[in-house]
Amino acid sequence: MLARIFFTCIVAGMFTISGYAFAAESTTALAIHANQFEPKQLTIPAGIKMKIVIRNQDGIPAEFESYDLSREVVVPGHGEVTIYVGPLEPGTYQFFNDFNHDMQGSIVVNPAANKGN
Repeated sequence: MLARIFFTCIVAGMFTISGYAFAAESTTALAIHANQFEPKQLTIPAGIKMKIVIRNQDGIPAEFESYDLSREVVVPGHGEVTIYVGPLEPGTYQFFNDFNHDMQGSIVVNPAANKGN
């Protein structure tokens, strides 16, 4: 009896782990070029985990920072970093370069499409 319960727990755990491994994740890119974010505004759907690859095409480092997203990461010159955000609620989330506050952008999160219609 104990062996059957143990086996059931192991199998249930495997399905739970595999569910996370195959969960939907989307990727988008953000470039740093000529001391600007490109695009200045990313648009993503609500309710999903998003992988954002930030590529710095400039030769000087930049610091991607967002109080709204609780993210702060230095992107080396001619380098790239990856951050993960979400799932996010609909709204607008600001970010900026902490080394150059004139360099700003935003992420607009749109409500998820109603799959029932």
